Amino acid sequence: MFTGIISGTGRIVDVHAQGAGKRLTVQAPPGYLDDVQAGDSIALNGACMTVTEFDAAASRFSLDISAESLARTAGLGETGPVNLEKALRAHDRLGGHLVSGHVDGIGRVTHFGDLGGHWELRVRAPRELGRFLAYKGSITVNGVSLTVNRVADGGDGCEFSINLIPHTLQQTTLGTLQVGAPVNLEVDLIARYVERMLASGVAPTPGG
Repeated sequence: MFTGIISGTGRIVDVHAQGAGKRLTVQAPPGYLDDVQAGDSIALNGACMTVTEFDAAASRFSLDISAESLARTAGLGETGPVNLEKALRAHDRLGGHLVSGHVDGIGRVTHFGDLGGHWELRVRAPRELGRFLAYKGSITVNGVSLTVNRVADGGDGCEFSINLIPHTLQQTTLGTLQVGAPVNLEVDLIARYVERMLASGVAPTPGG
């Protein structure tokens, strides 16, 4: 589990074919891997991955990503900057919201503009994710926990708007986004369970 609070920004510096998938090498910030072991989970742009090899002194780690994961995520098949978050520990603060690290769909940036002191980011999500988006609800964009400020359903998807403060732009890779860029989206975990219960038509009863 994760929180959507980015703990560092890194960069995919090497990509090699690995069967149908790929092996990635990621450069992390200095000291980032001091408490990491092989087999630990680190989210890259919101997608949970397993560390297969690492060099703490060089702040580099490697991971294997399957063809299935590559097909369902954005920005993980080539070199470039990525948001990093280590898995949540039981005693950590939950500063964002509960995030599983499983990407639900790929959105597209439709607008990114300066509003004077903060920025507005609009993303068009796949239509099937629209039912999980709500005003003041939570969404992760490339692994960053954010609050939805506006939702507009349309025939080609569901566009949502979020406000970004300078701190978020400085501490994540969201400041590099441009109109048309694909982004990884994960909807709120609680919203998914609520939708499932409503779709089943069975009301929960105390004690099961």
